Amino acid sequence: MVLSVCSYAQVVSPETLAKRAKRKNLTVKEWNTDAKMKTRWLDHVTVYDNEGRKIEEIEYATYGQKERVTIEYDENGLVAKEIVYDDRNKPVRQRKYTYNENGTKAKQYNYLPNGKLYSVKVFEYIFAD
Repeated sequence: MVLSVCSYAQVVSPETLAKRAKRKNLTVKEWNTDAKMKTRWLDHVTVYDNEGRKIEEIEYATYGQKERVTIEYDENGLVAKEIVYDDRNKPVRQRKYTYNENGTKAKQYNYLPNGKLYSVKVFEYIFAD
C-alpha cells in the first residue's frame, strides 16, 4: 500500500514558526517527585530537530522506559510516520498518515512490526455553530 500526501503548499502561521524557532535542537526532560520529596524519577523526554519539530517522545515509569515514539516528516513538513517502541526499545507498531486538502489528518494506518496493516483510524472534523 502506498500512502500519498496531498501536494499542496503547506501554509505555516507566523506563530507556529516562532514556536518552532524556540524549540530548535531542544530536549525537554520532565521529572516527577514523590509527595515526600525523597524520590525523583524521569517521567518524560521530548526531543526536537533543527527545525523545531518533535522527532522523539519517551515516556518513563519508576522502573525505566515505558514507551518511545519516533516521528518522521514528509517534504511538506507533515507527520508521515511514527514508530512506537516498547519498554525494551523493540518496535511494536507503526503509524502512517494521509491528509485532507487543508492539511488536517484524514487517516491513520496502524501496522504491526512485521508490516501487516491491523487497523485504520479515520479523522472526522465537526465544527460547532
